[in-house]
Amino acid sequence: MSQTTTATSTAQLQLNAGSIEHSLSDVVKTEDWSDFQFTPIRESTVSRAMTSRYFKDLDKYAVADVVIIGAGSSGLSAAYVIAKNRPDLKIAIIESNVAPGGGAWLGGQLFSAMIMRKPAHLFLNDLNIPYEDEGDYVVVKHAALFTSTVLSKVLEFPNVKLFNAVAVEDLVTRPVGTDGQVTAAGVVTNWTLVAMAHDLQSCMDPNVIELSGYQNDGTRDPSKKHGVILSTTGHDGPFGAFTAKRIVTIDENQKLGGMKGLDMNHAEAAVVKQSGRYQGVGNVYFAGMESATLHGLNRMGPTFGAMAVSGIKAAEEILKHFAE
Repeated sequence: MSQTTTATSTAQLQLNAGSIEHSLSDVVKTEDWSDFQFTPIRESTVSRAMTSRYFKDLDKYAVADVVIIGAGSSGLSAAYVIAKNRPDLKIAIIESNVAPGGGAWLGGQLFSAMIMRKPAHLFLNDLNIPYEDEGDYVVVKHAALFTSTVLSKVLEFPNVKLFNAVAVEDLVTRPVGTDGQVTAAGVVTNWTLVAMAHDLQSCMDPNVIELSGYQNDGTRDPSKKHGVILSTTGHDGPFGAFTAKRIVTIDENQKLGGMKGLDMNHAEAAVVKQSGRYQGVGNVYFAGMESATLHGLNRMGPTFGAMAVSGIKAAEEILKHFAE
């Protein structure tokens, strides 16, 4: 962008992105700030610009090919891999917090640096994120650099929509066969603040996002590949490990393992290996620390390689599903 001129002021802002100088006065050049104004706008115009686009997105993603629950490091890594390789798939990311990123804005105990054991550094190379190479592991100078980078790249994809401040309250399910097994056909959503206040008010019914590949009667369309859910909601908590806790009430053969004590060397590889398709309920995949809670794995502590790689592994399984 070479020049921006306001409609009601003679002040000119000359922004040269290719030669930004050290001083703000060298970047923003104006003869007199006293008459500076923004282009006039009605408050209702701002409201319509936001709401019209949001409701278009609600309509567009009412049926999605991939629903990712949780926009932490594993969910975002998975979204990046899927969207990059399959621009034809509609990917909806549901995040209960206002700010996506989960616990990956900082390292352990409020420290800044992010530690990733090799070979997770290969993903950093793909994202063009700089790091210090310490031999067996690498260090990103601030966890927020990783999180903001992968988040910005994911949101740039035209086939991805992030619905933040939205909670998943349940799964949409369909019966399969006569043995009682079910398959997931979508997610039940609500505003997070509403989900937190159900006991304080009268019933507030939810909304849904349905998976692709189903017909009006709820049965699968044999001519289409069905959509999938990837749950990456992290540790057990108010919204953490949501799908894992819901799965054990649906699948009578599965019990919640509960996360075990910290053991980095066992935990990281185990989380990656256990991430992917869940066999007990169709169309559901897991990644990240939710896998540890579901399968009773050790916690890994402040090392983030498994977060990214588990998301990549789940993403590759999902890509294979759509390629079959």
